[in-house]
Amino acid sequence: MSIPLFLRGFLAVLAVFALTTYIATQSLWTTLVQTLICAVLIQFGYFVAVLFMIWRSGTRPGGDDADENAEGVGDEEPAGTEIARLPTASRSRQS
Repeated sequence: MSIPLFLRGFLAVLAVFALTTYIATQSLWTTLVQTLICAVLIQFGYFVAVLFMIWRSGTRPGGDDADENAEGVGDEEPAGTEIARLPTASRSRQS
């Protein structure tokens, strides 16, 4: 999810929450405090969701395309494409 999309949704949810809270309580102070609490809770939930996605992606080596590479699919280069190889320095290993 992109940042602008998240921020737009985040601000829309907070605006609806603030409006609803103000209509229910008729108190600007209570609306401000409860909206700030709501914002912190949404941020905490987003943080936990991102941590969960990172943790879950670490269980499969190679990420999302691990199944594709495990089958040998996608290892070949498309016909007609050449990749310029950079020269590498060879190191001699002493045994």
